[in-house]
Amino acid sequence: MPSQPTILAVFAHPDDETGVMGTLALYTSQGGRAYVACATRGEEGQISDPSLATPESLGRVREQELREACRIMGLEEPIFLGYRDSGMAGTPANHRPDSLAQADPKEVVGKVVRLIRELRPQVVITFDRTGVYGHPDHLAIHRYATEAFFQAGRGEAYPEQRLSPHAPQRLYYMAVPRSAVLRMAERMAAQGRSFSEDMPSPDNFGTPDEEITTYVDVSPFASLKQRALLAHRTQMGPDSPLAAMTEEDRAEWLGVESFRREYPPLSPGLRERALL
Repeated sequence: MPSQPTILAVFAHPDDETGVMGTLALYTSQGGRAYVACATRGEEGQISDPSLATPESLGRVREQELREACRIMGLEEPIFLGYRDSGMAGTPANHRPDSLAQADPKEVVGKVVRLIRELRPQVVITFDRTGVYGHPDHLAIHRYATEAFFQAGRGEAYPEQRLSPHAPQRLYYMAVPRSAVLRMAERMAAQGRSFSEDMPSPDNFGTPDEEITTYVDVSPFASLKQRALLAHRTQMGPDSPLAAMTEEDRAEWLGVESFRREYPPLSPGLRERALL
């Protein structure tokens, strides 16, 4: 492992990062640096309690929630790319000119390239091709961060930045195992609770297990991770799946983080337990 490993996680909204926070904290505890870059401030998210935010203030509130979550996990201050949440597919927010959905792809890729060249991470993490559940902004940042990973090391790409090229060693996609989603849905159904009215069927949620290459044990950070999750107060109301979990569910859901190593690919059938 490098003497000071650096990891850059690139996501779309505050709280998207929670699936990798334990891994980021693990490497930070070993003397590394971990950064979360967020494309938007989550202006189209839910408001679990009207006393926490209004539709007009939600973006500012969610920014502070992400800052608090990063502090809890011992990470660097989060970085915001400055786009607006595009909302779910087919909603009016998709058409706002300041939304991620309407952004110039070259511009977004360039912003992530700049971060890679400035921070010089060995590892970049983002969503996989499913975006966990297909949110348009998740799918977009998956494409843009993947392209930036490969462009950042090419001297002919974005020469106007006047920064030295930097090619990270590895690209990982955050992966939520479909088997774990199905187990959680079954347990919630047994408790008389719906998996989620806002999400697709559990059968289409997450990553097929056979595509997962990497499982990181983050159980020492599970309690911190739960605190970081709950820092996203506007999104984690009393009816959220997290609030309904038993202690056993929390240990299973929060104690291991899963990834697909996109580059360089692992040989078929191999599995690993660390990013570096």
